[in-house]
Amino acid sequence: MRFPPFRACRFLALLVLAVVSGGCATARNRVDPLEPANRAIYQFNEHFDRVFLKPAAILYQTVTPPPVRGGVTNVFGNFRDFTTAVNDLLQFKVSDALSDAGRVLVNSTVGIFGIFDVATRIGLKKHNEDFGQTLAAWGTPDGPYLVLPLLGPSTTRDAVGLIGDYVTDPEFFLFTESPANSIALVTRIVSVRSDLLDSEKIFNAAAIDRYAFLRDAYLQRRHNMINDAQPPKGTEPGSERHRKTLKEMEEELETQDPANKK
Repeated sequence: MRFPPFRACRFLALLVLAVVSGGCATARNRVDPLEPANRAIYQFNEHFDRVFLKPAAILYQTVTPPPVRGGVTNVFGNFRDFTTAVNDLLQFKVSDALSDAGRVLVNSTVGIFGIFDVATRIGLKKHNEDFGQTLAAWGTPDGPYLVLPLLGPSTTRDAVGLIGDYVTDPEFFLFTESPANSIALVTRIVSVRSDLLDSEKIFNAAAIDRYAFLRDAYLQRRHNMINDAQPPKGTEPGSERHRKTLKEMEEELETQDPANKK
């Protein structure tokens, strides 16, 4: 059976506390003071992915027709739109909240429980907001970078935000009994991992230090999301605090690849 929301919240809070406590004595990097503990968890996650998740994702992609995979992705994306609408309201983005709530209504009805993304076709723009972003909008600092077991890259703020994401996700209220809840959770995880198979090529090509590349890419993406694609002051291209975008990283890799040189 799935943990009740309050038990999952307590577990996540204890997990964050344990990681932070375990790494405080080895602070070296301002952004990543818990690096030794984070790298150990990263290695565990890599091993778990290599043995279990990636093979499952490849099998899923092999045996499932693209339209079916797209429908599964859309269903879970429709769940995500509900959480986004809640966070739009909490950030006082009223027009975005109306758009995302409209997406849920249209896709859940005309789109047959979200299988078809009708909302995008009629002009309802999709946004991406979560409780980590809401906490940032309320002035909560990032906190140290964290790698969570199985969940991957995060920060202390984003890890706490996962609690809000959990309790507002329709999946955890629509699928409350076994085995439906387990099937829904596993399907969602495998679907997400399958969607990442293609983008994984950039990550693998980068890999002088895969851990540092993933950390910097995650933090850059989160800052971009929190600031609605507007860079914070002092992080413009050419400044000392500028974080390279994934596009910039990809272009660098292409120029460094001997196969691309004439």
